[in-house]
Amino acid sequence: MDLFEYMSQSQKEKEAPLASRMRPRTLDEVVGQKHILGKDKLLSRAIRADKLSSVIFFGPPGTGKTTLARVIAGTTKAEFCQINATAAGKKDMEEVVSRAKETLGMYGRRTILFIDEIHRFNKAQQDYLLPFVEDGTVVLIGATTENPYFEVNGALLSRSVIFELKPLENAEIEELLRRAVTDAERGLGSLKLSLDDDACAFLAEVAGGDARLALNAIELAAMTTERSEDGIIHVTLAVAEECIQRRAVRYDKDGDQHYDTISAFIKSMRGSDPDAAVFYLARMLAAGEDIRFIARRIMICAAEDVGMADPQALVVATAAAQAVERIGMPESQLILSEAVTYVATAPKSNATTNAVYAAMDQVGRKRVTIPPYLQDAHYGGHEKLGRGIGYKYAHDFPGHWVDQQYLPDEVKDERFLILGENGYEKQAAEHMKRLTGKDLTEG
Repeated sequence: MDLFEYMSQSQKEKEAPLASRMRPRTLDEVVGQKHILGKDKLLSRAIRADKLSSVIFFGPPGTGKTTLARVIAGTTKAEFCQINATAAGKKDMEEVVSRAKETLGMYGRRTILFIDEIHRFNKAQQDYLLPFVEDGTVVLIGATTENPYFEVNGALLSRSVIFELKPLENAEIEELLRRAVTDAERGLGSLKLSLDDDACAFLAEVAGGDARLALNAIELAAMTTERSEDGIIHVTLAVAEECIQRRAVRYDKDGDQHYDTISAFIKSMRGSDPDAAVFYLARMLAAGEDIRFIARRIMICAAEDVGMADPQALVVATAAAQAVERIGMPESQLILSEAVTYVATAPKSNATTNAVYAAMDQVGRKRVTIPPYLQDAHYGGHEKLGRGIGYKYAHDFPGHWVDQQYLPDEVKDERFLILGENGYEKQAAEHMKRLTGKDLTEG
């Protein structure tokens, strides 16, 4: 690199966004991800020993996937190449592989290939890399915001170690913000900037685990806020709200507001008020609540409060939970809204909930013996023990039903399921009455 190139690169680094300038340069500077970067963890040991094998990092934006790749680049003695799957084609990969072969053959040095957004590569592009990853020509580092089990070829996955990066905790983002405010070399320390505690906590909260979003907001605040009479740029809560374009929501995920909001959310779905349910959903999303937690609560409500009145509600809720795992925010708010409104507008019944509670009560209080004719008969000698003898196979009888006692004698007269008349539950009750002559809507 000549003097002109050096000056040009230095100027480019100075003008880079704060989030880029504040990227950790060493493993010790990395904040968060202790589940994979703790000193006794595999990834940390492999990076420090420069013995990294092919890996795939996946997680939401702003969690440090590219940062980790650059830390590795600064740590390793291997050649380091970086391409972005959104712009790179097969020719780019062929050039990397060709150089990697030369480097390995002439100097005995490995080449680490970092592919950002690897999920953007199609199957053919991923297949091209496979033999070179397998024979060690390149060590692959793939980064993706998508679940690699859906987006990356199975053969490539089997040759890589997968590490999931989690959204940063609020305290970790606050640490990064404080570091940026005080760092005079790469951060905002030379600007004489003061970040109020409530503003810092707010930015960390609404960033939703995305460090880049929080750093972009504090940089915007620093660049657009006038100095006070004391010569200091004061970043208050009001300034932070304006810079991240969100209002502070009074919602403490570890305190009463968390439990109050989720309680109101569940009760609104149970009470068939879709407007209220969607409002509380929006409140939780705005406050950065874990979308997986919300999805779990919707599934529980579908089973507990809708139940047999509309069995499809649990199917919708479960599909939504799977979809948010795969897609992430912000699109997951659309999926959650659909599931919430479906559950809220579905007919309601807690019959299955009451049934299992009643059955659990009996199980806890009574010792029973399973009727011998219902016991397992899939082994030699069962006849001698009287197991399975006399069992009536329902499909051998008209209507695929036969009158037969299934409950143990000790509880044979107990009733656990009492159906209502909402939605599908009414059809189920009518079917059972035609079949057995018993009215399951009566206690």
